[in-house]
Amino acid sequence: MKSMKEKLEALKAQALEELAAVTSLDALKDLRVKYLGKKGPMTEILRGMGKLPAEERPKIGQIVNEIKAELEGKINEATAMLEKKALADKLANEQVDITLPGRKPKTGHLHPVTLTMREIKKIFMRMGFDVCDGPEIEDVYHNFTALNLPPDHPALDMQDSFYITENYLLRTQTSGVQARTLESKEPNTPIRMICPGTVYRCDYDATHSPMFHQVEGLVVDKNISLADLKGTLELFCKQMFGEDVKVRLRPSYFPFTEPSVEVDVSCPICHAKGGGCHVCKDSGWLEILGAGVVHPNVLRMSGYDPEKMTGFAFGLGVERIAMLKYGIDDLRLFFENDQRFISQFK
Repeated sequence: MKSMKEKLEALKAQALEELAAVTSLDALKDLRVKYLGKKGPMTEILRGMGKLPAEERPKIGQIVNEIKAELEGKINEATAMLEKKALADKLANEQVDITLPGRKPKTGHLHPVTLTMREIKKIFMRMGFDVCDGPEIEDVYHNFTALNLPPDHPALDMQDSFYITENYLLRTQTSGVQARTLESKEPNTPIRMICPGTVYRCDYDATHSPMFHQVEGLVVDKNISLADLKGTLELFCKQMFGEDVKVRLRPSYFPFTEPSVEVDVSCPICHAKGGGCHVCKDSGWLEILGAGVVHPNVLRMSGYDPEKMTGFAFGLGVERIAMLKYGIDDLRLFFENDQRFISQFK
């Protein structure tokens, strides 16, 4: 019995000596497993109790339990002390200076096309225009026929438009919303509306995209003339590009308007002087939209009487306006999602 007791005391002394040298929680955990774990010496001694004489077992068992309890207590004390020290070190190393200004979270911002679209809508809404919407998958009648486009017009060609079936396609213009709005009204009801949205055509280069955005407008009332169109578009251009911008109308042709015009604004880079300007190609002018007086056939097909009601219509590309407003020379930049480009419009 004396040798077993001495062996236990020596084991205790060894464990306490190693415990005194422990400086980390991981090492402390290893020490606990080493002496008190399932494969530790204390457990081995308890398992071998059956080989001892019956009268010695209670005394040896008591000594083992006392040593285990003492070691457990010492280890718990050391654990609490090391955890407290670790927390103090962490707080010292990770302290926050609450007097410093806070860091602003990174937030997104609106795309330049969205910014331009919103500005266009605000300008026309201030002039009393309603904002209307319509389907992006349009039938041939509303996309072409109701706009006085003949069946042999190039726009109806499969190479110029994205057809889904023979009678349905991705709309090539938002003009179909104008036709639907005319149909939805009582005959000869005044209309003042714009229809912004996405349109699709088989184009892709520096100034064209197979998907882009348009805003088309329509005004129908009594005694509406080309002069009303000119005044409306001049007001729009000045509010969009600045009071110094000059506006001119050139004769043109569209099947759905008669007479028809192309609308130009003075180049914002060279201020209509030309002379080596690559943006306007020395002309001093930039085309921004097409417009005209609504063709009588368009009014008749929607139930309006062209003898009593007249109107004007216009259509502009939002990307084209954004390019002029922000000085961008390649339309494809809008759709490439390059953060170096997009982040300039915060």
